[in-house]
Amino acid sequence: MAKIAVIGAGKWGQALQFALSQNQECLITSRTKRDIKNFVSLEEALECQYLVIAIPAQQIREWLEENFKYKKGQKVLVASKGIEASTGEFLNEIYSEYVPENSIGFISGPSFAAEVIKGLPCALVLNSTSKKVYDKFKPFFPDFIKVYYSADVIGAEIAGAYKNVLAIASGICEGLHLGNNARASLISRGLVEMQRFGKKFGAKKSSFIGLSGAGDLFLTASSTLSRNYRVGLGLAQGKTLEDILEELGEVAEGVKTAEAIFKLSEEYTIYSPIAKEVKLILDGKNPKDSLKDLLRG
Repeated sequence: MAKIAVIGAGKWGQALQFALSQNQECLITSRTKRDIKNFVSLEEALECQYLVIAIPAQQIREWLEENFKYKKGQKVLVASKGIEASTGEFLNEIYSEYVPENSIGFISGPSFAAEVIKGLPCALVLNSTSKKVYDKFKPFFPDFIKVYYSADVIGAEIAGAYKNVLAIASGICEGLHLGNNARASLISRGLVEMQRFGKKFGAKKSSFIGLSGAGDLFLTASSTLSRNYRVGLGLAQGKTLEDILEELGEVAEGVKTAEAIFKLSEEYTIYSPIAKEVKLILDGKNPKDSLKDLLRG
């Protein structure tokens, strides 16, 4: 039987381990959490033929540099969503230094960990330039998760990262009590903005109207189960970002991703008004002033 391990025991990592454990044994490892079923050392996990890496996006480069050495025949599935803030690099660019392109995939789509760990149905997309990676990983997923295939890695990455920034904006919208019309307008224009950003980097339009884009965006931008949405709510209520993140006790990827998208938009002259205002609000701008600027723009 193939050996599979999840690296990273946050809520999403634990949810994936639960799901993948339905059909076979699935190990898990983490720097901190050890009171989990099938917990093993990092060294043992890295010996597995199939790895699912659920480490926060901003920590990935350092983790790879310190811990990872690809073993021939391994297949890697990345379960993180974000863009590295310090460099503006996409995750596939970071991983390309460590894992062959034909051995890696990136999971995307609407999937709250709290619902996956209850066994509630959802659909995901496994994105890889090699369909063999999809063919290898698909049988590991349980019946309650339908897994589609796409070769548009960059499209899935941008959608998965961008939707977290838009979720912060949606939380701000809700926190300011701007109403359903405003939130629907924000989300739909956010989808256009995300697609425009993706086009600049060669992403396919279909990725943004499917599960990776619209599906994940609609989910993340409309529920308090979303950490990024709760960041937006807190900002609208006048809380400091530091206090909000302390209350969450978890990583909200959209915070750093907003910075990365802002930098890339400036560098490549991409019109990204919503992401820009989110970044400015995170830096201290009054959300009501951002609203005025968006309505005037």
